[in-house]
Amino acid sequence: MVGVGIATTVVVALAAYALVLHPLLERTNTTEFCVSCHSMEATVYREYRTSVHYSNASGVRAGCPDCHVPKPLVPKLIAKVRAAKDVWHEILGTIDTPEKFEAHRWRMANAVWSMMERTDSMTCRSCHSWEAMNADEQDRSARSKHRAAREEGRTCIECHKGLVHKRPKAPDAADL
Repeated sequence: MVGVGIATTVVVALAAYALVLHPLLERTNTTEFCVSCHSMEATVYREYRTSVHYSNASGVRAGCPDCHVPKPLVPKLIAKVRAAKDVWHEILGTIDTPEKFEAHRWRMANAVWSMMERTDSMTCRSCHSWEAMNADEQDRSARSKHRAAREEGRTCIECHKGLVHKRPKAPDAADL
């Protein structure tokens, strides 16, 4: 009897995931969804559109989810829960204008950078890998820095903060 109850629970959970959660995750996993909030369109989306992740020689475009949402399910769910907080603050009016967004940018950027450091830049590595880098195609400075970073076990975001979105000004010590 217990086995039937467990099996039923598993079937119901899988059906709920397939019918509700998965489509919801996919619908919210697009750049269009991410920038549907006014604060995003007026700030980080404009910056992104001028970056190499948006337009580049190879024609490969990385969208918001490529950099901000991990591919594996559990990390993806965690990222979505964290992102819901930003949607909530948009609704509350905490970050609903460019000025308010800028007032919170340092905190929000650091939260993203911390997550990327904790996950060894997992989302970066879904496209970039040390093995695929052609050092001969890099300028001398990049080649040297990448070599040192690899030898020291550093992660992408340690050096690439501000690559796609402008790097926020650190608040004064009195404001922390």
